[in-house]
Amino acid sequence: MISLYRPGSGFLHRTPAGVKLALLAVIALGLSFVPPTSGAVLPVSGAVVAVSALFLVAGFDVHALGQAWWRLRWLILLLGAALVIFVSVPAAIVNTGRVVVLLLLAELVTRSTSMSALMEVIGRLLRPLRPFGVDPEAVALILSLTITMVPVVGGFVSAVREAQEARGVRLGPRMAVPLLVRTLRHADAVGEALAARGLD
Repeated sequence: MISLYRPGSGFLHRTPAGVKLALLAVIALGLSFVPPTSGAVLPVSGAVVAVSALFLVAGFDVHALGQAWWRLRWLILLLGAALVIFVSVPAAIVNTGRVVVLLLLAELVTRSTSMSALMEVIGRLLRPLRPFGVDPEAVALILSLTITMVPVVGGFVSAVREAQEARGVRLGPRMAVPLLVRTLRHADAVGEALAARGLD
């Protein structure tokens, strides 16, 4: 099962998983209220720079930051180009910037937090719902896998695009098919790993 988690001693590794998840949720909520106007271009651009710098401050090297950005390149180009064409340049910068900030933050959480820590926090938050038929452990596992899959799928997008370029295939909707296949194969691999651990 693919995992971007890397043990470390930086401040982000020492920050409790619950705090990181709460901050991620708050930032996501805050970004959703940012209007896609020219006045928001500078703040969102600053947020992108700040999150990028956080990689280095948190103890990750330039290579890790470069990997994160490389995985996002096609998403940035496709989303940005579509918004420029159909909406406006400020909207493209703001909306693409919001997505980049959230994906980089999700990768930081994934790189600095073990799966077990994520599951423990989410499971603890969901325990009050057990009387209503909710299985906290199962839901925690699903949510943890969802968070860790964000950068993984980003890597799949890059890999599929590179394969298309190597074959001389033009960018288009057909990219969705190999991306779906890779994602489903990864899901099967995750399912097999979980079943091997008795978590099916």
